[in-house]
Amino acid sequence: MRIKWTEPAVSDLKNIKDYIAKDSKYYAHQFTDKIIESVENLNKFPERGRVVPEADDENIRELLFHNYRIIYRIDVKGILILTIIHGSRDLTRKKTQLWEIL
Repeated sequence: MRIKWTEPAVSDLKNIKDYIAKDSKYYAHQFTDKIIESVENLNKFPERGRVVPEADDENIRELLFHNYRIIYRIDVKGILILTIIHGSRDLTRKKTQLWEIL
């Protein structure tokens, strides 16, 4: 399956990297590389992530990576990475923005 990143998801990844880089550029690079690797593995097993409870849609799923939720949608065209959000943040606030992407 083809994997495509939305602009908000790319921005989220960059922000995570920038935040971690304040302490260590090395670990920032390592951490974000591992996120990308997790996403690339969806190509083989797209349904491995759990259904996002806030979405109430079987095709909107998430991978959990450390404290982050990598939220994506599966459709006939492939996998669309919607956002990467810290687990402590309230997804309902960002939900409106996400559903506009859909």
